[in-house]
Amino acid sequence: MSDLRAEAEAWLADDPDPADRDELRAVLDDHQELRERFAGPLTFGTAGLRGPLRAGPNGMNLAVVRGAAAGLVRWLAEAGVEGPLVVGYDARHGSKAFAEETARVAQGAGRRALVLPGPLPTPVLAFAVRHLGAAAGVMVTASHNPPQDNGYKVYLGDGSQIVPPADKEIERAIRAVGPLRDVPLGDAGETLGEDIVDAYVAGALRTVQPDGPRDLVVAYTPMHGVGRDVFAAAVVAAGFPAPAVVAEQAEPDPDFPTVAFPNPEEPGATDLLLALATARGADIAIANDPDADRCAVAYRGADGWRLLRGDEVGVLLADHLMRRGVKGRYATTIVSSSLLSRMCEAHGALYGETLTGFKWIVRAGDDLVYGYEEALGYCVAPGHVRDKDGITAALLVCELAAGLKTQGRTLGDRLDELALCYGLHATDQLSVRVDDLADIAAAMATIRRRPPVDLLDEPVHAVEDLLPGADVLIVRAGTTRVVVRPSGTEPKLKAYLEVVEPVADGDVAAARERARASLAALRTQTAEALGLP
Repeated sequence: MSDLRAEAEAWLADDPDPADRDELRAVLDDHQELRERFAGPLTFGTAGLRGPLRAGPNGMNLAVVRGAAAGLVRWLAEAGVEGPLVVGYDARHGSKAFAEETARVAQGAGRRALVLPGPLPTPVLAFAVRHLGAAAGVMVTASHNPPQDNGYKVYLGDGSQIVPPADKEIERAIRAVGPLRDVPLGDAGETLGEDIVDAYVAGALRTVQPDGPRDLVVAYTPMHGVGRDVFAAAVVAAGFPAPAVVAEQAEPDPDFPTVAFPNPEEPGATDLLLALATARGADIAIANDPDADRCAVAYRGADGWRLLRGDEVGVLLADHLMRRGVKGRYATTIVSSSLLSRMCEAHGALYGETLTGFKWIVRAGDDLVYGYEEALGYCVAPGHVRDKDGITAALLVCELAAGLKTQGRTLGDRLDELALCYGLHATDQLSVRVDDLADIAAAMATIRRRPPVDLLDEPVHAVEDLLPGADVLIVRAGTTRVVVRPSGTEPKLKAYLEVVEPVADGDVAAARERARASLAALRTQTAEALGLP
């Protein structure tokens, strides 16, 4: 305890934030609390840092941000990368202050800092990096994480998220920063005008064809985040009617008061959206996550509203682009549905498959025209934003739905067509949130030690372990597949499940029922293989 307290007092002496110093002093005698805060520094994971808002090295706070910014600008200087640093932020607790601190560190190092004009979607920042010819970009956001979290996402000059070895090199530069009080600070940099948002919207409009159908009633929620104004501007500029917006979730609110987790995938998160869609007689319902890089979609079917899985939206958008004649490479990840590969084969399109995450998807090839991952992420215009973009994806969904509406059809009808053509590819996910990350390591060790010998009574024919490159295990039996991995952004263990059902005599509904039962059985079998209760 004496060593831990000494480490905390050393941190206190160098912490630039008076409020954080007071917070840390209040827990100096709490051994467990200090152990959590000083368990180690936050490390660069999926494109940067992410963690709980709290004082100490194992949290998001002004001291950690100052060190991260100083390491980043030092790395850029040592690499000889010229140009400004663009800084964006969302509406979470601390985001604006962290963005301002990043700008001051860049200015103090002699590098021009350009700060977005307010809380804005992550895709706007990713766009701005290339549009402004920047050396790099920083987006302060924790995306769809709980309200007590924040994060620090880094983009390279090509507008893509960082990948190895850049992440480890930046981390080493951060560790070499030295005392934070010695980091030179400049002014707050240059605040960009609204014309950067206008430029983003103008580029987004090129996602859709200018002369297509526009009769569509859309219900929308930004889920207490920053997507509303940019999405509404894009939709109206594209010629669609203004969306109906969930009033209770329309304004940015870092506490996310109406949802347990601000993630459209979570149970109950879209309840208010679907209620509004019903009240307004909407054709489709769309949800962005708080930083608007993800997009969830629901359509009204014969039995009411159905929220589509990310894989379903992913193949719908790919099919739509293929039907429009868009040539190039269509990419997804190892955990997404295998249907995209079948579609590419049938259309003579190039196919790419990568590790999980858009930092890999956008690097699937220079000929990339579309990429998606099952976690509601879609890159429908790589020339505009080299990352997932929930706003341009939503625009393309609107174009597709409006076109189908003119034929008296829905997104569900198009999915049925795909099932008839390729077989019903059904996916699901077993997601387990943990308090102790050791539980994830234990579950991964369990399934590696004793992988299943069969899946749904079909013998396993392949077990692929991607260690050491990635902590992923893939188990295949016939057309059934299970992929297991820890989440890169949350304390979760995830298992991605896929079954493929033939569609006999055109009866898609019967195939869906069989797939639903098979997925339920596969969830149980996978949980047992992981040693979960």
